Amino acid sequence: MAPPQGPRAPLEFGGPLGAAALMLLLPATMFHLLLAARSGPARLLGPPPYLPGLEMLWSPWALFLCLAWLGLQAALYLLPARKVAEGQELKDKRRLLYPINGFQALVLTALLVGLGVLARLPLGALPEMLLPLAFSATLIAFVGSLLLYLKALVAPASALAPGGNSGNPVYDFFLGRELNPRICSFDFKYFCELRPGLIGWVLINLALLMQEAELRGSPSLAMWLVNGFQLLYVGDALWHEEAVLTTMDIIHDGFGFMLAFGDLAWVPFTYSLQAQFLLYHPQPLGLPGASVICLINDLETIPTATGRQLLVSGWWGMVRHPNYLGDLIMALAWSLPCGVSHLLPYFYLLYFTALLVHREARDEQQCLQKYGLAWHEYCRRVPYRIMPYVY
Repeated sequence: MAPPQGPRAPLEFGGPLGAAALMLLLPATMFHLLLAARSGPARLLGPPPYLPGLEMLWSPWALFLCLAWLGLQAALYLLPARKVAEGQELKDKRRLLYPINGFQALVLTALLVGLGVLARLPLGALPEMLLPLAFSATLIAFVGSLLLYLKALVAPASALAPGGNSGNPVYDFFLGRELNPRICSFDFKYFCELRPGLIGWVLINLALLMQEAELRGSPSLAMWLVNGFQLLYVGDALWHEEAVLTTMDIIHDGFGFMLAFGDLAWVPFTYSLQAQFLLYHPQPLGLPGASVICLINDLETIPTATGRQLLVSGWWGMVRHPNYLGDLIMALAWSLPCGVSHLLPYFYLLYFTALLVHREARDEQQCLQKYGLAWHEYCRRVPYRIMPYVY
């Protein structure tokens, strides 16, 4: 067992108590959203409409489907890639290799789903299974995190993540003890980061669209917009998959329950909230309103940078994290097709605002350590963090 090495990083998320609370709060929030979306009032705040029993959550068939989905995406991950990229330099001076074939996996999955629909695969029945599927995904994330934690106990010190090496088992289980857990060339964190969750998200959206078509004769314009916006986002993320190698998730955070649950359960089952809401609460949307929403979504194309120089011109001269501002504008565009009568479909915007403010604070610490006095000068010249003249 590798002991904690060197000075320990400051504990985040409220330490062990905060980590334990989040491991309960995050799944509870996900199930609350799933229940609220299909209820009549569709209230974001307040108690859930009802508490599901175990018979509504547990389904061997749902567990089989989740495992089969992971198996399919793992098989696509192992196919020959159009490119193999090097990751950032590790503590032991090595650079890991990563296959860049996420967009290829999306296209092949779409072809397989299309063939399944032609063969009368009942994809429209998937929305009725969201609760047991989410429960199974949560169970897989928990068991997988436990196995990864046990694997990390025998990993060399050079393989441990800076943050997840606190010595507290609860905190390390949540944050992730090992930075890049692998078996041979299969990288579990990199695989989960974009593949099963993001592609699963657009599959759930498609199933919700198909069920709406079965119920109402054709999908609504609002449902088409949500599906189109979010498919474009997922396709763009997978086309530029190599960019994830410079993110905090890959270069700093270990792979524990936080990322495993987020990738496998939170993303597909909460990011599809707008489409879930529209299935049970159809909203009128005309072409003028849809055109305005499309223009708002296009504003998301704010440039980002992953280099080591500090940019002080363009968007980067107005705010330190213009890519975060773009994410928030995009989140607003995803929610607007759901109308303004309910707060529930705007959960993603509220959640993402809190997430990005917290991540921006973590970024600030990382940049201060990386750039030193140059970062202080940059902050002086660019005082706003995400929103010009606001924050």
